[in-house]
Amino acid sequence: MSNQTFDFTPDFRPLAARMRPSTLAEYTGQDHILGPDKPLRRALERGILHSMILWGPPGTGKTTLASLIAANAQAEFVTLSAVTSGVKDIRSAIDAAQKRGTEHHRRTVLFVDEVHRFNKGQQDAFLPYIEDGTIIFVGATTENPAFELNRALLSRARIYRLQSLTESVITQLVMTALNDAERGLGARNLQLDTEALEFLVASAAGDARRALNFLEIAADATETNTIGLNLVQQAVGKKHASYDKRGDAFFDILSALHKSVRGSSVDGALYWFARVLEGGGDALVVARRLLAIASEDIGNADPRALQLALNAWDTFERVGPAEGERAIAQALVYCCLAPKSNAVYVAFKAAKRAAADYPDLAVPKHLCNAPTSLHKELGHGVDYRYAHDFPNAVVPGERYVPPELGRPDFYQPSDRGLEKQLRAKSDWLREQDQTSGWKRDDDN
Repeated sequence: MSNQTFDFTPDFRPLAARMRPSTLAEYTGQDHILGPDKPLRRALERGILHSMILWGPPGTGKTTLASLIAANAQAEFVTLSAVTSGVKDIRSAIDAAQKRGTEHHRRTVLFVDEVHRFNKGQQDAFLPYIEDGTIIFVGATTENPAFELNRALLSRARIYRLQSLTESVITQLVMTALNDAERGLGARNLQLDTEALEFLVASAAGDARRALNFLEIAADATETNTIGLNLVQQAVGKKHASYDKRGDAFFDILSALHKSVRGSSVDGALYWFARVLEGGGDALVVARRLLAIASEDIGNADPRALQLALNAWDTFERVGPAEGERAIAQALVYCCLAPKSNAVYVAFKAAKRAAADYPDLAVPKHLCNAPTSLHKELGHGVDYRYAHDFPNAVVPGERYVPPELGRPDFYQPSDRGLEKQLRAKSDWLREQDQTSGWKRDDDN
């Protein structure tokens, strides 16, 4: 039996791990928070630490930044994954941090990856130890912390938003890995065709880890010293849609779809709908959003939009996705090209605001029902003027809100679509009120 040992580091690590920056100077792509003049950069260079949440897409350097923060302050770097760790693991990490601080006077940076996957109790377990300085807490998440993390934890940590890396940054990282002989692929003297580089960078979609993984797969597959477009295309394989049915990508795509319809962009609406489907999303999510759009952004400018959106949903339920998705697409196109008005949306918000400001105004007695003689004695229904007794079923000068509100005119129809006619009717009604000269005793 041989006693020979084998050294598996560092060459056997994935390229992305080997190329991980080891100093703040090497860290690129997040200048908005780590530029030379930024407060975080200045604090880290002075060894000043604070608890933080690093929020950003995959492959933007969250784990790397956390490790550099610890290294720069000569603190112990301890990692937990919310996917695999439980309360026992948290307790063990805290105990070790307390011992490290007491016996060795050494700070601990506790990095929690995918922190949004911890439940409320697990998140709460960190709070006292953040407050007493046992740990410097650094959480990483791809999801919006405002939705996924406890308010108590957020109040104890600063949030930093990491952005998807630009194509120029990805290009720089790829070329550095290709030419670095010590950590990267430089010893192999590989050449990357211009078209191959452009395709690789575009396919990475701002994710450094993905870009370096693609490069490594293509490099391992080449039988020459040249990496061409075809080889990179094979390494990339089928592109995966950025859509997760729950997180930021989900809401961003729905937001883009909504704004496309609001802006009358048929191409935009159809593209984002297709992105939902390509990512494995439910078409009815779009159908539901379309109902909101038909009411909020089209309203009475074209009331048929709301009915068509309902019909599309009903069609999907009756015939299934293959035909039903097309019905939703049809409704999307119609809503894109329909005249737009948010007048009902604005009016309803104004009415709700008035109700919140004046929640206890009495109903004017002439509008109250009078089902009994006692109600009549109290004045309910007295002087109520029945609209059908008047020409055009309109009672000039009548008041239908409490006198304290005056005549608020919540609804201001646009001059688009059917609302152009509704505006004319509203103007006529207002003119009837103003010219009638009739007032109730308590009118302002």
